[in-house]
Amino acid sequence: MLRTGLLGIAALALLQGPALGQMHGQHTSEAACEEPTLRCATKVTPAFGPDGRLWLAWMAGGQVWVASSQDAGRSFSTPTQATTKRLNLDWGPDARPKIAIDRNGGIALAFSIFRDEAFNGQVLYTRSSDGGKSFAELKPITANNESQRFEALALDQDGTIFAAWLDKRNRVPAKEAGRKYDGAGLFFASSRDGSMTYTEASLAHDNTCECCRLGLTFAAPGRPVVIFRNIFEGGVRDHAVMTFADLSTPGEVHRVSNDDWQINACPHHGPSLTVAPNGTYHVAWYTNGKVRKGLFYAHSRDEGRTFSAPMALGRPDRNPTRPFVLAGPVGTAMVWKEFDGEKTSVQMTMSRDDGETWSPPKTISSTTDTSDHPLLVSNGRQIYLSWMTKADGYRLAAIEEQP
Repeated sequence: MLRTGLLGIAALALLQGPALGQMHGQHTSEAACEEPTLRCATKVTPAFGPDGRLWLAWMAGGQVWVASSQDAGRSFSTPTQATTKRLNLDWGPDARPKIAIDRNGGIALAFSIFRDEAFNGQVLYTRSSDGGKSFAELKPITANNESQRFEALALDQDGTIFAAWLDKRNRVPAKEAGRKYDGAGLFFASSRDGSMTYTEASLAHDNTCECCRLGLTFAAPGRPVVIFRNIFEGGVRDHAVMTFADLSTPGEVHRVSNDDWQINACPHHGPSLTVAPNGTYHVAWYTNGKVRKGLFYAHSRDEGRTFSAPMALGRPDRNPTRPFVLAGPVGTAMVWKEFDGEKTSVQMTMSRDDGETWSPPKTISSTTDTSDHPLLVSNGRQIYLSWMTKADGYRLAAIEEQP
């Protein structure tokens, strides 16, 4: 079922151990590890280039590093430093560097830093035009001085990069006007020059949950779609999707599920979204609502206007967390973590009928220590599990899709 490459042994505990809760009290700072090597990584994000090369972006020693592999993760190039000095990188459970490789091999990179002890952030971006040998000077994705975090990047077919993030610039005007302001705004911008410059930031939707990762992809050429934890009436923090009419025109907000999670706090547990070649939206998320608790999956065949009944994922007695879903050439894969009291395992299920039915969950990897979130990545032919663990280092495992 799997081909696995292991690289070294991680030198520090990654954020959020398997048995930790989902709530906002679980902040920890980045552990001290000065080496640029992958074994010092706190968060590892994969992306395949057009030539089939695997690229990784990771955080280590307060800086962001990039390296590539031409042998399915068994060995990597000498890491390139994308930053010029040590930064207070966003170490929240849902934060990680974002990387996208365009059709010409250009590398777009974005990540967040903390600017103060109140967790006000700033999204920075850069680009490499020489195959990852060097990176341009870091720039803020917006000139606004309020907090920006939880950036997401998506690459369109024509090479356009679309960026979305959570932004608190509207809280000050609201306070000055005597209005209550909850959460943050969902903002966006795009780049047609490979992440050298971005358009001016625009608001897509206000009063979203301010502390969960976004799911972002393209529903069709020129039409980004984003899934986010919204703040609905009564302080309910359930998930929603928005499909853009074009790169500059946000669409309507559609609710994914009525979980009725009423909470005035930060779940730090964002959703996952993928759009199949036929246009089906597949989503996975965590909730602790009154209606349902745990991990769930649903799909939409009408561009997110309506969704199927939520399907529960994982064993409730094993604390299922961090779901990720990805549509591949011949099927849709979904993974998440579980903890049985001794080890953390990555569970996987596959659907070959566009989300109507799913295979029984199967353990495809495990570790006895802490680990990063399990991610899925595709080179257009094969889906891979990408997983960083403290005990065993980085793992890239190909998920065989043949029936």
